[in-house]
Amino acid sequence: MKNFSRKLLWTSLSAALLALTPACDKDDEPEADECGEPLYGGDATDEAWRAMVDAKSRATASAQSVTLESPTEGQQYVTTEAAPTWSWTSPIASLVPGSEPAGPASPVRAHKGRSVLAWLGNLILPSAEAHLPPFTGDLYWVEVTVPGRKCPVAMLTNNLEWQLDAATWDTLRGAVDKDLSIQVTSAYLVENRLREGPYKLATPRTVHMVGAR
Repeated sequence: MKNFSRKLLWTSLSAALLALTPACDKDDEPEADECGEPLYGGDATDEAWRAMVDAKSRATASAQSVTLESPTEGQQYVTTEAAPTWSWTSPIASLVPGSEPAGPASPVRAHKGRSVLAWLGNLILPSAEAHLPPFTGDLYWVEVTVPGRKCPVAMLTNNLEWQLDAATWDTLRGAVDKDLSIQVTSAYLVENRLREGPYKLATPRTVHMVGAR
């Protein structure tokens, strides 16, 4: 009798999973997931990234936005050069926990991207989810728009620089004789909740890739 009940439960859940698949795939996946997660640097985490995704549409250009020291506007990179390091300064980098302005916390979308399909599947095969400690500090989301690519190349970090890795550099220098656009969105989070920002560059920085001569 017990085996029959388990078989019946499995059959019912399987049918529910198949019925829900078309709707869940389209409606329950967050738009940001279309491009996947960014690269992570420093202490940045995926949950901090989701907080940034939630707030990105509210980003404004202000005196609190970062100042890009490198690259400079219109800078040219020869594709045979070594991968560069991009750096910036940020007014919010001087904030310390407890000094951030008081205000309503932005909700963190911890499980919004998890579909009903995944929820039902977890009833059948439970799984443990490991989470890193909640992030507190200044955070920088660097996005590089590359002509011909649907999704930008992106890095989320709490460092004030990005040493481009070999794979990223290979992608960028593949855009020979084309302009790349760089945007930096910054914010200050307390335990994955937005407390300051987000801020963005008033005008994205443009660089140009030059083929070997």
